Amino acid sequence: MSDPFKQAAGNMKVLTADEHAEGRLDAWMTAQLGEEFSRSRVKVLIKEGQVTSKGSVVADPQKKVRPGDVFEINLPEPEDPTPKGENIPLDILYEDDDLIVISKPSGMVVHPAAGNWTGTLVNALIYHCGDSLSGIGGVRRPGIVHRLDKDTTGVMVVAKNDVAHRHLSAQFADHGRTMPIERAYQAVVWGRPRTLTGSIDAPLGRDTGDRTRRAVKRPGTADADEAITHYEVLERFHETPDALSLASLVECHLETGRTHQIRVHMAHIGHPLLGDTVYGAGFKTKANLLPDAAKKAVNSFGRQALHAYMLQFEHPRSGELMRFEVPLPGDMVALVDALRNAEL
Repeated sequence: MSDPFKQAAGNMKVLTADEHAEGRLDAWMTAQLGEEFSRSRVKVLIKEGQVTSKGSVVADPQKKVRPGDVFEINLPEPEDPTPKGENIPLDILYEDDDLIVISKPSGMVVHPAAGNWTGTLVNALIYHCGDSLSGIGGVRRPGIVHRLDKDTTGVMVVAKNDVAHRHLSAQFADHGRTMPIERAYQAVVWGRPRTLTGSIDAPLGRDTGDRTRRAVKRPGTADADEAITHYEVLERFHETPDALSLASLVECHLETGRTHQIRVHMAHIGHPLLGDTVYGAGFKTKANLLPDAAKKAVNSFGRQALHAYMLQFEHPRSGELMRFEVPLPGDMVALVDALRNAEL
């Protein structure tokens, strides 16, 4: 059998599918390239047009691979794993020698990773805090003790030394069971939950079909992590005569902090977040039920409608209870106003 992997000129590599080849292009190509490239990195390269077959660009990571297919992939030079400081403005809520609290805007990735090596919160923090931050918490995520999704806005705390990093990390790991940490979010969701207050206790793990997604798992399965979200309906929009609502503003408190937890949990109970193209894509046509102005506002909202409005924790040095609140950002205020004005 011929080697399916061979070096071409420069950084171009040629991959040939053998008689057993099957599955998605990104998964198959990752297996051929080995540990040097993650699936997410390969997926980004495909979407960037770095893969060709028979002289044509192949930009679909989900393309099915068949025996005999030949693909060329242009691999960029290795990136420096150490993040560099960048002069990116920060909305600083509080800062001292131990920590910094910021209000993260939409569109900002927290730490460098495949496809996002620059322009991250970490790059901004290194520039702002200097070299003192570089050795805390790992090379690519110095000082980071929790994170928000790229398009989620709101309050974040970052450690500025090892003592603060250990103490804050322990608080987040405790999930408020014995320590005073508390996290609260506001979200706009489709419909109205069956009860105005409730809890969602549903373990989460990686989606078997797409490792970038999370999914609800059966309790006791190997990759099922405990995940609990408490919610309260704050306001209902476009309520119908039979007491149903087209959308609702909800407040969510996290008892655990899993990746995409609120987004997956709300979708799990049938009320995904407006603007969530990953977990709520099937609800997009519901906007057609709204008056024109509200429909336009919903369709033009370019992210999941999620905001981390409150964070409470114990200061790692003084023991003081610190609490920070940030009101809804302008785009979510406009979305909520449009839904309010759409009332019958």
